[in-house]
Amino acid sequence: GAMLWRLLSWPWRLPGRFIRSLKSSRTLKLTREGKYFIGITIGIGLAAINTGNNLLYLLLGWLLSVIIASGILSDVCLRAIAITRRAPKRIYANRPFLMELEATNAKKRLASYSLEVEDICQGQPVDKRCYFLKIPEGKVQNTAYRHTISRRGVYTFEGFRVSTKFPFGLFRKSRRSKNVSEILVFPSTHPVSIPAPRSQFLGDNHSNTVGRRGEFFGLREYRDGDDRRSIHWRSTAREGKLLVREYEDESQRRVTLLIDNALPETRGESEEQALEDAISFCASLAQAYLDKGYALRLIGRGILVPFSSGETQVQRVLKALALLETKTEDVPFSAEIAPRSEAVLVVPKGISAARRPGQASHVLEAP
Repeated sequence: GAMLWRLLSWPWRLPGRFIRSLKSSRTLKLTREGKYFIGITIGIGLAAINTGNNLLYLLLGWLLSVIIASGILSDVCLRAIAITRRAPKRIYANRPFLMELEATNAKKRLASYSLEVEDICQGQPVDKRCYFLKIPEGKVQNTAYRHTISRRGVYTFEGFRVSTKFPFGLFRKSRRSKNVSEILVFPSTHPVSIPAPRSQFLGDNHSNTVGRRGEFFGLREYRDGDDRRSIHWRSTAREGKLLVREYEDESQRRVTLLIDNALPETRGESEEQALEDAISFCASLAQAYLDKGYALRLIGRGILVPFSSGETQVQRVLKALALLETKTEDVPFSAEIAPRSEAVLVVPKGISAARRPGQASHVLEAP
């Protein structure tokens, strides 16, 4: 009985499905050619009504059929199209990057033509559109657009607007699809020269602490951020776990990087921009130190990234600086600087000298 009722009621459900499709996220906009076409159609319709000419009625019917066919075919093109994005591993502020888009046509028998895809970021479409001439049935196609984000932080990409003017270019029909992902944008970096270590922090004598340089000290288990070139493969095979060589530390290979992220409560755009420049300069210094093999620690007001080195530490430091929040002057630095250690303090341009910690071996003002 239930199966029979479904078969009998199926035709009556079609109007409801049609109404729900009209209430969906699709939008329709006339193109310039479409406005001319509608104007001509209205003119011929008025002429047919006034004159009663059968030829004009025939022409009017043909024009209206073109409009109906355009709506149906454009709807078919937009149906069953799924868009996904793949962001690059690292995105830096003020540096162009390529965002890859993948379009999948899930229809089994019909291809989609002339699709334009806009990515939606923070409620606004990005400045570039991607175009797919044809996506065959059941196929996947990839493309990419170039984009630049001007400031560090977390950005939310909310979805896509897929549109088409197929088949006659009279209307632009669009559909919104939701695809939420968050993209972390690192501070902008540029080549910088690291300051020369001060003489009182150098020396040829090895300390008793463990580091990345110097004479062989022993073996220990692999930790995240260790240089893979230090893995002792023979001992690793014997023990069944990754073991790395330890070396006696040379103090000149460790550096503490400090960033003064304090701003007054009443501040202007110039002070905020000065802090952004300081964060960018700090990120550039961190990249330069870590590229040269230093073990680096990052300290700020309310932030601490412990000593480590290698590519993993680059990721940690850049992420911490990308998410760095502004603090007030009463918030202290998150750690103390060890005596006679190499420490570089980065301050925004124009900061008062009274606020600068005295333990730093170098105080650099962001350019």
